[in-house]
Amino acid sequence: MSEIPRILTETRGPVLVITLNRPEARNAFDAASAQALEAAVDRLDEEDGLFIGVITGAGGHFSAGADLKAAARGERAATKRGGFGMFARPPRKPVIAAVEGYAVGGGFELCLSCDLIVAARTAQFGLPEVRHNVVAVGGGLFRLPRRMPYHLVMELALTGAFHGADYFHRLGVVNRVVETGEALEAAVAWAEALLVNGPTALAATKEIIRRSGDWTDEAAWSAQMAYARPALESEDRKEGLAAFAEKRRPVWKGR
Repeated sequence: MSEIPRILTETRGPVLVITLNRPEARNAFDAASAQALEAAVDRLDEEDGLFIGVITGAGGHFSAGADLKAAARGERAATKRGGFGMFARPPRKPVIAAVEGYAVGGGFELCLSCDLIVAARTAQFGLPEVRHNVVAVGGGLFRLPRRMPYHLVMELALTGAFHGADYFHRLGVVNRVVETGEALEAAVAWAEALLVNGPTALAATKEIIRRSGDWTDEAAWSAQMAYARPALESEDRKEGLAAFAEKRRPVWKGR
């Protein structure tokens, strides 16, 4: 009998829906899961016809983080893109996390590797690594302090406590809160709403915002152009200007 795929992908027009598919383990990541997510992320980046990604989890949960049993066997849930196949090198195109149930440990850090977060009201987030004498090295300890107050990050990380979607929405970490069971469709609908915008400009805008924390204002004027130029010289830019002049909806190609 063939092994069940760790990651499922589905195209909804230019939107790639990526589903973490280990529901029996609350979508915890082992080495095979990381490799499969990396392949899906590579596909999102490489295919011109894919503009936005949505990551969700099967079985009512996003991800419980690393598979500790696999880790105890010596497996590393990491690839050339970093932990879980994405932490260190997220895709250049925008990605929305659609969260139901638990997004804890590396599952929370996977959300923080995305650009937008839609969460069910009953979703739970946290960094419980310290409970197992593990350190959260998937980006949460330096990404969260850039997005919420220092003392609240310390409380979260040092206690290992979980908090709900409303808590993180108030702090600006979660973008939108929806009813239980509606996170995926809400995320896909948001992705489709973004498709009125030029895809190469979306990717360039994401990259400039993501990298700008490392730039001084003086350096940023020139540094941003390395990411803006492909969009400004693309077929889509010509199409966008032509569509505006002709008062019609643009037909984007992603190149």
